[in-house]
Amino acid sequence: MVGSTKKGAKFWLVFVSLCVTLFLSALDYTALASALPVIVHELKGSDFAWIGTAYALTSTAFLPMSGGLAQVKRSRSETRSKKLTLSQIVGRRIAFIIALFFFALGSALCGAAQSMDWLIAARAIQGIGGGAIISLSAIVISDLVTLQERGTYNGLLGLTWAVAVAIGPIVGDLNLPVCAVSLVLIVAFMSLPTPQGTLKEKLSAMDWFGNLLVLASSSALVLALTWGGARYQWGDIRVLLPLIIGILGLIVWLFYEVKFASHPTIERWHLNYWEIGRLFRGGQNRFSKYIQVFVNSLVVVAWVYFMPVYFQACKDAGPIQSGIDMFGGTLTVGPFIVFGGVSVTVWKVYRPQLWVGWILLTVGMGVLSIVDASSPLSHSIGICVITASGAGIIFVTLNAQALACFAFIWGIAFGGAILTNELKKQLPPQFVKLADGGVEKVYALIPEIQKLPEPLKGRVQHAFGESLRPIWYVLTGIAGLGLLCSLLMKDIPLHNYVDEEWALDRKLPSSDVASANASTAALTAYMSQGESTVDLEGSTRRH
Repeated sequence: MVGSTKKGAKFWLVFVSLCVTLFLSALDYTALASALPVIVHELKGSDFAWIGTAYALTSTAFLPMSGGLAQVKRSRSETRSKKLTLSQIVGRRIAFIIALFFFALGSALCGAAQSMDWLIAARAIQGIGGGAIISLSAIVISDLVTLQERGTYNGLLGLTWAVAVAIGPIVGDLNLPVCAVSLVLIVAFMSLPTPQGTLKEKLSAMDWFGNLLVLASSSALVLALTWGGARYQWGDIRVLLPLIIGILGLIVWLFYEVKFASHPTIERWHLNYWEIGRLFRGGQNRFSKYIQVFVNSLVVVAWVYFMPVYFQACKDAGPIQSGIDMFGGTLTVGPFIVFGGVSVTVWKVYRPQLWVGWILLTVGMGVLSIVDASSPLSHSIGICVITASGAGIIFVTLNAQALACFAFIWGIAFGGAILTNELKKQLPPQFVKLADGGVEKVYALIPEIQKLPEPLKGRVQHAFGESLRPIWYVLTGIAGLGLLCSLLMKDIPLHNYVDEEWALDRKLPSSDVASANASTAALTAYMSQGESTVDLEGSTRRH
């Protein structure tokens, strides 16, 4: 269906609904990151990384079900033969309502948490809804606007995200009220088509085993990463066993998806041997994009989670003040998200923006690695501006939701493992003794650092600054990998069609039917998958 640049009131009502719902999901990110040391201190816990990774794990696991890897199915016969997602079983609006229910339930349980285990379980429930909200927002935009226009609208969604991230540390307790507003808007205005087929047929077409396998394998890997070097030695069987199980589990999952899954979580053409070989025979756009999405998401989430640690441990900031100190980044990312999206729409190119974004992100992380506890606060705030500028440009130019959420897991887990292991080397013994349980409990003492007498306080602050430095080193190298991968991308023209099955107006002008149908059929799979601004290969083959 040929897309129109003119948007009516119905479109804008749906778009506002998406913005409010996405605002809800984004609000939680910096609110949690800034408050995490205080939360761990109050609950007297140690496994701080699991508060973030539990959310990311369930977000990733439920993305395929909610629609992150969705492909539109047009008939009952196709429903019986191919896998479906939640958004195709019940339609976009009901899928959003289900996502809001899980997010609200998780938020309420988080607020009532009396222990770390309780909080981690609540975060896992919240992640089911949070991941689905992000995924479904990308899908609905892909349904309603053309690839040429999508940069602008994804930029506006990104600006919504950035505003929520900026004010999260200050108003982070507004989850439930915003849930209520979002629910009213979704019910009232998101009147999108509901797919055909019986519930039984559609439920049977979901890859239940594949989803469970990837969730269990990822959980085992994260467990090994968070325990290794902190709670147990890396050679301990309690670290090696989950590490081996996790790696083997992911290998088995890939093999199962390629060879045996009747309704694979990821479409088989992504994984078969021909496609893997094709990555090195002209398919570098897809390969490059996936690597960039993973790298950008990993770097940004690690920066968002561990930069507040620097402000609170080294600069005596509380949760709200550390959020204000992050304004250099959080207030910068929004305008650059909009710039990235609008520039793609106006100039019809995306590679130059990617190159600029990656250079800024890599330079920002590299310069951050020279900051220590004694550096002026203005230096770290200025570096946040550089880092956020690059992240904002990249954010809207690339989009693959499942891979992004999977990267969140590794960003938090790797960062947490590095910090814990470095603190074990750097912290003065008299401070570690204050933590009941050793170095893994030290994170909970961050709010107490400003109360320490000198010179112990200075030594502890220096230790935290030096322990964070290896995280910035690693993130600089990873960001550099993203820059190299961006150089592999080819310049592919952006199409000008929307998906007629999910469009607000499903009637085509008679003069457009013949020309639109062929292209629409070939592009449907990508467009409902949330492939934000770049058609990976520029091809028009069916999958």
